[in-house]
Amino acid sequence: MRGNLNLVLILLGVFLLIDWYVFSGVKALTELLQPSTRKIIHLVYWGFTAWSILTLFLMFSGAYTILPAWLRTATLVVTFILFLTKIFFTLFLLIDDFQRLIQWVYSLFQNNSAAQAAGKTISRSDFLLKVGLAVSAIPLAGMAYGIFFGAHDYTVRRRKVVLKNLPKAWNGLKIVQLSDIHSGSFYNKAAVERGVALAMKQKPDIIFFTGDLVNNVATEMDDYIDVFAKLKAPLGVYSTLGNHDYGDYASWETPEAKRANLNKLIGIHKQMGWDILMNEHRILKKDGAEIAILGIENWGAKGNFPKYGKMQEAYPGTEQVPVKLLLSHDPSHWDAEVLKKYKDIDVMFAGHTHGMQFGIEKGGLKWSPVQWMYEQWAGLYEKQGQYLYVNRGFGYIGFPGRVGMAPEITVMELVS
Repeated sequence: MRGNLNLVLILLGVFLLIDWYVFSGVKALTELLQPSTRKIIHLVYWGFTAWSILTLFLMFSGAYTILPAWLRTATLVVTFILFLTKIFFTLFLLIDDFQRLIQWVYSLFQNNSAAQAAGKTISRSDFLLKVGLAVSAIPLAGMAYGIFFGAHDYTVRRRKVVLKNLPKAWNGLKIVQLSDIHSGSFYNKAAVERGVALAMKQKPDIIFFTGDLVNNVATEMDDYIDVFAKLKAPLGVYSTLGNHDYGDYASWETPEAKRANLNKLIGIHKQMGWDILMNEHRILKKDGAEIAILGIENWGAKGNFPKYGKMQEAYPGTEQVPVKLLLSHDPSHWDAEVLKKYKDIDVMFAGHTHGMQFGIEKGGLKWSPVQWMYEQWAGLYEKQGQYLYVNRGFGYIGFPGRVGMAPEITVMELVS
């Protein structure tokens, strides 16, 4: 408790220091306005500061969890955007202050009267302040775009993968993959329905879902069971669990309550007609030729993500099947275990990273901050004839939007 209080006080000090510094620029920008207008702007500025401080204390006190999910999300987003905007503005204030410092030092080498005059006339640069204000609006505009347009800008990404062992009977198998639905974050059901309709428009032979159906609790799916139950394919819908599905990030009165929540979520998969793979496999046959679908629980090699998955349970019985497709939520599982111990897994399907919901993928440039943690974070990867596909996610969590990293519907065709 004392550690949390110390952290809150440190963060509060940082917030207030930045706000005080930014306010010096706000005062300079508003000094020519009418006093009443200037007063309103100043009150609004410090009102948002009070909002940020209140949010900080609510988060660390535990009272934050009693707020409705939409209000928690809105509060965090507003606080984050405002803080980011202030950081951008601070950079221009620092440039301006550095320039003023140089001018002041230079004035010291002049005669006394000139130095005194310089001390009175060195003021903040109006140009730099206005440019700083304009640049600071960029993250605000970008985040707003990401919320209102990017969050549900569902994008179909198509890949064709050649597997030398693929039986001819399975040539042209069309797989649609979805991942990271995070139903607890949704705020536009009609948009989500359009995304599901777009997935079905691809006419898949089989559908894979690679985990994180909810943020924390099974009840987040109550309003969306009917939506995702529309996902159908001739060969079935196969799913697995992600790190958020276990309720590890929520508070539970008893271990039994947590287990009941997980059991309810597993039941929802089945209710929607999905075949959830809990460290197990299915063998599909067509014209006498077989392929294996394996699915394990979450297994993460990065950070503190759980290792519930058991390949040693899912794999046995598939040894003689020529093609094996693995559903495993966390892409770090591929390097850490699959490539080392299971060299006949042809394609692993993963999600988890969301592409951090922020990045750039234009003109051959592919970048996101998430790549500093994950080597494989979005798209198709190949090592020694084995493939990994990392879906960028269908939903969102934390920030209720996406900037430069559109929600994804993957269409993969397997060819021999």
